[in-house]
Amino acid sequence: MSVSISVVLLLVILAVIFLRSGSLKMTHALVCVLLGFYLASTAMAPTIQTGLNATANMVSSIQP
Repeated sequence: MSVSISVVLLLVILAVIFLRSGSLKMTHALVCVLLGFYLASTAMAPTIQTGLNATANMVSSIQP
């Protein structure tokens, strides 16, 4: 759960930065949000979640 909240927070921050800089239009952001909602309701959602969890585990296991 904490990984998904962190990813969502990171994506929101990036979206705000892109919107303020002018490189992301509001309509593009809306399309991305709608795509996320549609992906969450498909059969691909568990695969995406597993991939994100595996990536987070791999990154967290890296020792400096």
